Amino acid sequence: MSSSKGTEKNLNDFEVKRKAVKLVVAHLKKKVSREYMGIQYLIEWFEEMDALLEKEEFDIKEYYEMRKQLNSVIESTLDEEMRTKIRNSWYSFGKALDKKAKPY
Repeated sequence: MSSSKGTEKNLNDFEVKRKAVKLVVAHLKKKVSREYMGIQYLIEWFEEMDALLEKEEFDIKEYYEMRKQLNSVIESTLDEEMRTKIRNSWYSFGKALDKKAKPY
């Protein structure tokens, strides 16, 4: 029974991470309030991220890969204001992946 309790904790940690990432993505979508050069890269990233969040299983490696891809989006964004907003979300994404469930 103790091994299943450990498994429950891991699942809870993953759910906490997933919810935190969903919040980061939702906030980033709200920040993108206008067209700018390079927005297509961010839109493509949103589409991939939404598909990942819909998956039943949680593979942390996929989330780290998406964070790396978001960094590439930052590099391809010429608009300084948008680059700053995306970079702030990139940082928040990392914080979300560090979240853990509260102990019982």
